[in-house]
Amino acid sequence: MNRKFASLAGAVVVSFGVTGAASAAECIAPANPGGGWDFTCRQIGKIMHDIGAVDKPVQVTNMAGGGGGLAFTHVVTERSDDADLIVAASSATSTRLAQNAYAGMTADQVRFVGAIGADPGVVVVAADSPYQSLNDLVDAIKANPGELAFAGGSAVGGFDHLKPLMILQRAGIEDVRAVKYIGVDGGADAITQTVGGFTQAMSGDMSEIVGFLKSGDVRALAVLTEERVPGFEDIPTAKEQGIDVVAVNWRGLYVPKDVSDDTFNMWADRLQKVADSAEWQEAMAANGLAPFTKVGGDFQSYVDGVVAEIRTLSKEIGVIQ
Repeated sequence: MNRKFASLAGAVVVSFGVTGAASAAECIAPANPGGGWDFTCRQIGKIMHDIGAVDKPVQVTNMAGGGGGLAFTHVVTERSDDADLIVAASSATSTRLAQNAYAGMTADQVRFVGAIGADPGVVVVAADSPYQSLNDLVDAIKANPGELAFAGGSAVGGFDHLKPLMILQRAGIEDVRAVKYIGVDGGADAITQTVGGFTQAMSGDMSEIVGFLKSGDVRALAVLTEERVPGFEDIPTAKEQGIDVVAVNWRGLYVPKDVSDDTFNMWADRLQKVADSAEWQEAMAANGLAPFTKVGGDFQSYVDGVVAEIRTLSKEIGVIQ
């Protein structure tokens, strides 16, 4: 297998057990050890081997740089037909591709294999907020679009900003730029802004709000998943409130573009086997992930749609030209 990347600065190779022969699979985590992409490679790779989906331990390569851009460029330019290569990806990957953050690279230069877990997007308000449902909040924004503000843990144009914009656009608000958004340093700060009354709602991920839900500081108006999240069945989805938005921080994989359809389908099948395993259910529960299984062509179509939507929204709010 091609090892040109071995000399790249910051590339750290770690394997599960004894490194296999040249045909052993490799997973690139486009970040340093720790964090979501590293978790994806290590957990999915380990379970693939544990359940017999692959014959040899999956080798993990940490390749940090450019918010995932170094790894993406490496795969496109150096490994475009490597059938033994998988790469960790998430909603951040599709958002950055949509916003041209990878220096001219585009989402169609790789093939997205699937996602098998996600940190669900949520919209929450303070416990004493007058808004009892997502539609209450949307109606208030429609009436006074410049008066209400969202807080989120990402910068302007980041995923926490885009989630409420997707909701409002689907609800018929044409000028989403009129809606205020305050980007702060992480979900906890965003909740503090909302509980303190500085903003009327918070856009974030389920993992960020669990403690605040339990303490009674906030009330969740919607979870942005296809179905209600196990363990949080009292939180309705946006879809069941009539607003067709699914926005989750998915955990998944892509492969090089020029691999064969048989190779693509082989990786999709392996990923599906992980999704169906008891080991993956335990890993999700231990790490606060919700079920989110889209594998193969179904997932590629989903990513294509998300990239197009985020690109349009990003242009509307001036993040990209």
